[in-house]
Amino acid sequence: MTTAPPGRSAGLRPALIGFAVAVVVVVLAILLPRLFNWQVNAETFAPLHADWKPRVGPGTIPAVALAIAALVFAPRLARSLRWRWLLLGSFAVGLAWMLSLAFVDGVAGVSGILVKPHEELNTAHQVTSIPAMLHEFIARIPLHSSHHWQVQVAGHPPGALLFFVALVHVGLGSGFAAGMAVTVLAATIPVAVLLTLRRLGAGDGARLAAPFLVLAPAAIWESVSGDAVFATVSTWGLCALAFAATARGWRRITGWSLLAGLLLGYTVFLSYGLVLIAIAALAILVLARSWRPVPIVLSVVAAITLAFAAGGFAWWRAYPVLSQRYFDGIASMRPYPYWVWADFACLAISAGPVVGSVIAIALVRVRSWRSEPAELRPIILLVLAAVAMVLLADVSGMSKAEVERIWLPFIPWLLVGTALLPPRWMRIAFAGQLAVGLLVEHLLHINW
Repeated sequence: MTTAPPGRSAGLRPALIGFAVAVVVVVLAILLPRLFNWQVNAETFAPLHADWKPRVGPGTIPAVALAIAALVFAPRLARSLRWRWLLLGSFAVGLAWMLSLAFVDGVAGVSGILVKPHEELNTAHQVTSIPAMLHEFIARIPLHSSHHWQVQVAGHPPGALLFFVALVHVGLGSGFAAGMAVTVLAATIPVAVLLTLRRLGAGDGARLAAPFLVLAPAAIWESVSGDAVFATVSTWGLCALAFAATARGWRRITGWSLLAGLLLGYTVFLSYGLVLIAIAALAILVLARSWRPVPIVLSVVAAITLAFAAGGFAWWRAYPVLSQRYFDGIASMRPYPYWVWADFACLAISAGPVVGSVIAIALVRVRSWRSEPAELRPIILLVLAAVAMVLLADVSGMSKAEVERIWLPFIPWLLVGTALLPPRWMRIAFAGQLAVGLLVEHLLHINW
């Protein structure tokens, strides 16, 4: 029904080179600490925060069956389905993929992570006054403070804790209920990305990337991690921004801009590192050739920031305190010379090794930007924006290890670049992605 965007036939060589580099980085990150007895202070299967634990479980057969069906049918269906059915199917298949992988460990695959003492959900049950929590939040970040926050709470602004407080208050405070809520929200991420691409004029590219977005290995972490919530909010915020920047009429521009400001403003209070989402936001505005949403979006973001500050939490005061807590903890024992490149091994597992192909092709294609079809430019620029976000997060030294989940908000914007893959390589790469998801889930026990 639809055809591949023009220009996709080129790029097999960079795709193969990028894929090979990603695989080599993963292999080296796994082998070198073991060969040379490097103390990198991850779990037993560095660089991932995971342990070696081969197993099968209730989710094994559904996960394998879904992977086989997806390999056979997903690319063709993504090209031919009506748009609304593509969006609905992306949500449903993504949810099934996440749950089947999680249920390899049975019910504990959904409920077991969030109930751990260091997670926000545990603390959320203890919050009796939100104003009091906000007023004392910064004072309880330092490791040496009395009644200091658990690591996950201390490591994020209070927006993350407030999300789980809300779940507790609406009756979703058990590990399983909260895990399901997180998983359902995460299943909407591909929908937001597809809508964004189409709004920016890359509808055919969105169809090509859809299977990779829906069935990425990142699903392993999206169903067990609060970072999936951060990814969901930030992705929908960028989607709303794309609608605002391309809307006609001030009523629609204002409505979409208000929504974008609310979501992106709250994103900043979910994770300190997500200020980097501003790079993707800038890319969207450039692609839309419109700055009309900026005053409204920035005003809403400023209002949210000031509201938190009035409640007792000033972001600019908290970040230096958090940085000190970070280096007072295990971060001081994680060697930067290893993690500055091993983080990319974690990314190549969570996003899948195809991310190497995507980055390589995008870097090649940007050199011929002016001659690239208009259909491909949004994809190239969004990939480059994601690369910039990842690089800045990496060199900051504030993302040493655990980025397989921490970088979940960046991964979808990397995977949109799968639309650039040459046809001869696309199905093979997709099969590799599915295999990585199945192997990681069945061979490793993820501790986040």
